[in-house]
Amino acid sequence: MLKSDNIVSHKQYLIARILSWLVIILLSARYFQIQIIEHELYRLKSNTNRIRKVTKNAPRGLILDRNGEILVDNYPVYVLTAIPGEMSNKSNQFKLIADYIESDSNKIRSNYKKYYRGRFVPTRLAKDMNFMQLANLEENKLNLEGVYYDQIPERFYPNGVRAPHLFGYVKEVDRTIRKNLNNKDLYELGDLVGWSGLEKYYESFLMGMRGTYFYEVDASGREVGPASELNDTRPSPGGNIQTTIDLRLQMYCENLMVNKKGVVLVGQPESGGILAAVSSPDYSPDFFTGLITESDWENIKNNPDKPLMNRYLQGKYIPGSIVKMITQVTLLNSENFNKDMKQYCPGFYQFGDRIFGCWFTEGHGNISLTEAISVSCDVFFYKTIKQIKLNSLHDSFKQFGFGLKTKIDIPNEVKGLVPDKNYMLKRYGKYGWSQGVLLNLAIGQGELLVTPIQVLNYVNLLATKGNSPSCHFVFVDNLPKNVMPVLKNEIWDNVHEGLRAAIIDKNGTGKKANLNTENFKLYGKTGTAENSHGDDHAWFVGWADYKNKKYSIVILLENAGSGGAVAAPIARKVFSKLINNNELVSN
Repeated sequence: MLKSDNIVSHKQYLIARILSWLVIILLSARYFQIQIIEHELYRLKSNTNRIRKVTKNAPRGLILDRNGEILVDNYPVYVLTAIPGEMSNKSNQFKLIADYIESDSNKIRSNYKKYYRGRFVPTRLAKDMNFMQLANLEENKLNLEGVYYDQIPERFYPNGVRAPHLFGYVKEVDRTIRKNLNNKDLYELGDLVGWSGLEKYYESFLMGMRGTYFYEVDASGREVGPASELNDTRPSPGGNIQTTIDLRLQMYCENLMVNKKGVVLVGQPESGGILAAVSSPDYSPDFFTGLITESDWENIKNNPDKPLMNRYLQGKYIPGSIVKMITQVTLLNSENFNKDMKQYCPGFYQFGDRIFGCWFTEGHGNISLTEAISVSCDVFFYKTIKQIKLNSLHDSFKQFGFGLKTKIDIPNEVKGLVPDKNYMLKRYGKYGWSQGVLLNLAIGQGELLVTPIQVLNYVNLLATKGNSPSCHFVFVDNLPKNVMPVLKNEIWDNVHEGLRAAIIDKNGTGKKANLNTENFKLYGKTGTAENSHGDDHAWFVGWADYKNKKYSIVILLENAGSGGAVAAPIARKVFSKLINNNELVSN
């Protein structure tokens, strides 16, 4: 049988050769593209499947007291994370994890959604793992896919100082928080960010830089070892900040204010540094470090005593008699005022059809300006302020920093209120700016509102004759510029004379603050501020000269009554503690 010939025409042969060469060329071109042009792209894709990148949080910087003792530290907590791309059955994995750590699988799933950033990026599942939970996970790790646990730093308060309004707190960065951060590129989900107080104000110093680690995985996503071709970077801890706070004095003042509402501030007028700052009631500083239940948050948020409010920065109070020295300065600056003149106080003053009473209803009799400061006579100032222009007293308050922020180095300071003509006319109509307003302002009543930190700044200015730096909590260069009231030296001397008399005179309202101690010289003023929302607020303000150093103080007790009766004795206790531990504040 004849075999048929396999005949291929020359044309067909050429076409076949051309097609073959085209295929070779196309394959070579593609090979060149992959191996040469897009080599780096495919290398990265390969590494993405082969290599995992893990970031590690840096410890935040420490917060120290003036003597270097630790106020805010870090301690390690365990977190549970998962690599989403390594989990084949997430629902089942979540149930297993929940069983092993005795938690709710819905909570695990919620955290997964909250912190998810990508298939091969560690995603937070749980935090604050205890030893038993870790042991159960380790015992059952063969049942878990892509699940890991690691340590992260958390805030810790080792020395018992509370001061939550000063220290502030940190928050974990979630999607909402990160979206609203100005420098969001510096943070990953799960990072800590300063949210209030010093933690927020000095965030750029405290935050540190996270570390980066690389490891290699097999086809199943299991870790097989480090990725040696890539360089790990260790976390870089944040910088420490040293505060002006004295740890032991702070603790003492905090204990004095237990079960009280109010403020204690102790400072150094010559430096502006604050030695102690208490806003009471407060809350435990570690309240925000762990997981907060919804009920706990609602309880503290709705507490009528407002423990979350920083009273020395955000509390707006009627000052009462503690600002009479501003009226004194305004009078002494007036050409029409004779500093040696006396006024008769019968216990009241009639202005038009209104009766303005003195706190001492029996009357002080004939008294001078210095005596009026010493015994805190209201009628003296009612009678003498009439010769002063309305704007003059307003300007004097501004001259001492009232109605202005002190620019203290923690956030959310309010500026209080010094009423002016526009404010009063808008609020009360065409008769709003009148002599009656002046009478109230002269004794620190009416619409005037101050913050305790403004009062401390004011006391510092009195103590240094207008030359005190701005109040601050951290040792830093380039402090904000403070107001600098310029007065004749004889006016400063007259102010000091009145404040000294309030302490040492028989009828001085501040005598209960005094210490019979060698080398201790106290200047002070009490205040009993009328409060439309309840009992009067009690004030004591002043400073002490002790062994060539000055120490200022502000005491405010809400709804406590007389400043001389209740605030002055607390000031005495603070000064006693301070001078008996003088070596603690020698810097």
